[in-house]
Amino acid sequence: MAAEHKEQYIFLVDDEPIQNEMLKDHISSRFDYQLKIYDDGESAIRDMNLKPAIVVLDFHLNSHLPNAQNGVEVLKKIKALNPHTEVIMLSGQDKIDVAIDSMKHGAYDYVIKGETAFSRIENILNNIIELHSLKSANQTYRKIITFLGIAVAAVIIISILLVNFMDVHKPKP
Repeated sequence: MAAEHKEQYIFLVDDEPIQNEMLKDHISSRFDYQLKIYDDGESAIRDMNLKPAIVVLDFHLNSHLPNAQNGVEVLKKIKALNPHTEVIMLSGQDKIDVAIDSMKHGAYDYVIKGETAFSRIENILNNIIELHSLKSANQTYRKIITFLGIAVAAVIIISILLVNFMDVHKPKP
């Protein structure tokens, strides 16, 4: 991916260290983002000042630490702190209500852990990057159109003023 992403972050939040490392290896070989790994949501939330572009967040984060917040609680805090961060929920649960709950609270997508999870995440990351690129291009075009509109209005106003000035100062026969 493009070099401009290097300063942007993707957070990987999962309490399974092997899952995190494998996903980090997979993503880092395909995308040019800074990757940060967290084994609990609280640590990721503390680093939200880094304004990650994307967070891959495990739904069930309290398997090792019973008092840890679950993925939906962390998702709500991420979206409250940085609404533009796209969150991909990752879960071993193949339950539609879990997916709906995640999406209802602002998740971009929901991926079920399994043999196709990494390729699905890769496709979702590509979609998010394309979406961000389109939004950026749209903002640029809006600025250009606004500038051109102002320039055209200025030319029209100047033309009207010149015509009026010429009429006032036209020699009388």
